[in-house]
Amino acid sequence: MSLKVQYNCSNIKWDNVAQTLKLVGMASYAPEIHKKAFENSHTVVFVFDGEKLVGFGRAISDGTYQAALYDLAILPEYQGRRIGRMIVSTIKNSLPNCNIILYAAPGKEGFYEKLDFRKMKTGMGLFCNAANMRNRGFIE
Repeated sequence: MSLKVQYNCSNIKWDNVAQTLKLVGMASYAPEIHKKAFENSHTVVFVFDGEKLVGFGRAISDGTYQAALYDLAILPEYQGRRIGRMIVSTIKNSLPNCNIILYAAPGKEGFYEKLDFRKMKTGMGLFCNAANMRNRGFIE
């Protein structure tokens, strides 16, 4: 396994991003929607094994004191190889003085707890499709 990391959106095949998110059970939109979201983010990280996109993540932020981590996804056959940990670490390092929030996919909370994220007592969300988020286990 020869991993390379990319910190910009150049030459990304956005259909691969959409397919990966769908494969791992996360929200997936049309490729051009993901392209816009990543391009508008503060920090992006893409990981390749050769030419194959195997994982990615992004953060939106004011770059000063608040940030949110989104779209962290690793192909199933590459999970458990510390790629997700490396992506989160890279994002944290790019935002050294920021609080970082996220919402984890149900069942993945333990991964983030190992990286020092803690459950919030007052976290709230306003979702466009609340029924879907409830059915998927994200909200009460």
